[in-house]
Amino acid sequence: MTDTAGPTPSRGVPLPDGLSKVAVWTAAAHAAEHGREAPYVRDPWAGDFLHAAGFPPGGPPGDGPLQRLLPDWAVVRSRFFDEHLLAAAGSGCRQVVLLGAGLDTRAFRLDWPRGVHVFEVEDPALLAFKEHVLDWAAPTCGRRSTVGVDPTGAWTEELCAVGFDPGQPTAWLAETLLYHLPPREAESVVTTMTELSAPGSVFGAECVNAEATSSSFVTPFLQALSTTGLSWQWQLAEPERWWAEHGWDAAVADLFTLPYAVQRLGPYLPLIGEAAARTVFLTTGTLGAPR
Repeated sequence: MTDTAGPTPSRGVPLPDGLSKVAVWTAAAHAAEHGREAPYVRDPWAGDFLHAAGFPPGGPPGDGPLQRLLPDWAVVRSRFFDEHLLAAAGSGCRQVVLLGAGLDTRAFRLDWPRGVHVFEVEDPALLAFKEHVLDWAAPTCGRRSTVGVDPTGAWTEELCAVGFDPGQPTAWLAETLLYHLPPREAESVVTTMTELSAPGSVFGAECVNAEATSSSFVTPFLQALSTTGLSWQWQLAEPERWWAEHGWDAAVADLFTLPYAVQRLGPYLPLIGEAAARTVFLTTGTLGAPR
């Protein structure tokens, strides 16, 4: 079951500008992965998104080592958060909220436990494009709701209007949303998320390592990225401390303990080194005790 809150744009609109570029790059990575013999992410809609948008397969501009790594990194990131959300749902979080959902198809491609309600908060134009391509595909979760609002703005009322219950534990995911935002906007999103979280809630988010962005590995990529109008604005040196200050007990994943990450990213290590592999943090956490 799928329902929608907020404005209902016409179907077939062009892919909007802005963060949608990140959504397209992730879709391109998923489309390439789906063609592998044993893919880490199975996303049969990814190629359809690219075709409908008129985008060839590819990723961010430039041809540095980070750009060459990014498609595989996107797949590792997706796999990590897929497993995180499924574990949360299996532990009792029957509400899953994807903030800045982009072209994510987790509501359709994951094997959800019974009764999970997936909410997607995203720009209404991007959601309209997405719905046009999905063409009434049946979600694998119990219920899917789209909330067509700017995820950096006010969305509490719209989210609750389609069945979100702040009294129930929630699994939140801001996969790539936060670090493209100015710090105040990122903090505002997290504050709203925290205010709507009941005990037992969890979160997942990719966070940029502030100590890595000036490295010779990252700087050429950020310079190329700036030509698209995007940048990594929100950066953290100590993610566990930042999230603790905002009410969450957080931890950063050690990629070298994840077999699929080692297998996929290992071939790049001679090129980039282990320090560069910590350019970003895959961060998860649980709601801390009330203060």
